[in-house]
Amino acid sequence: MDHYIDQIGAFIQTHQEWAGPITFLLTLGESLLVVGLFIPATALLLLTGGLIGSGTLNPWSILAWGVVGAVVGDAISYGIGRWLGPGVLRRWPLSRQRANVARARLFFWRYGFASVVLGRFLGPLRSTVPTVAGVMRMHHLRFQAANVLSAVLWLPLMLAPGYLTARGLGAAKDAQQITLVVGVIASIVVGGWLMAMLVRKRRPVAERHNS
Repeated sequence: MDHYIDQIGAFIQTHQEWAGPITFLLTLGESLLVVGLFIPATALLLLTGGLIGSGTLNPWSILAWGVVGAVVGDAISYGIGRWLGPGVLRRWPLSRQRANVARARLFFWRYGFASVVLGRFLGPLRSTVPTVAGVMRMHHLRFQAANVLSAVLWLPLMLAPGYLTARGLGAAKDAQQITLVVGVIASIVVGGWLMAMLVRKRRPVAERHNS
């Protein structure tokens, strides 16, 4: 796997015009049902962040392509769940991922909107929660709002460690600025989660299945 990651990194560095589309495919695949379990997105995004930090890649192009890919991937996974219904969770290959499916269903049942936002940050649940949201008939606009919000928060946080490493310890000012931005984003995520939990505790149990 490391060999393929190195090859992709070398290709991106040599063919910078392909960096955006490759990031799009990477974040899209990472968000797709089942497919996302087999894509080493974390390592590749760290590498991409490093290339941004070294000045090799344009950060705004990467962010734009990457966010769109993540949004499209989650939207497809949601559409699969909404189209195929509960049966998709009992069919192959999800029938072989019962523990992950059970965790995703419980997570969504408890936290609704917040589960879609936070699920993108939780490895094995990342590509499953959107499908569960579709199966549970979460309102389309509510899902897409959570989908876009999670993508906008997730991608910069994934790129930040590689970026900061490439900038080096000597670039203290830049590192402090990026760390501040990451801290603000993390605070928003945690704050949104806590607010969602408080709101859901006051909602009737019957409403949770439609959230």
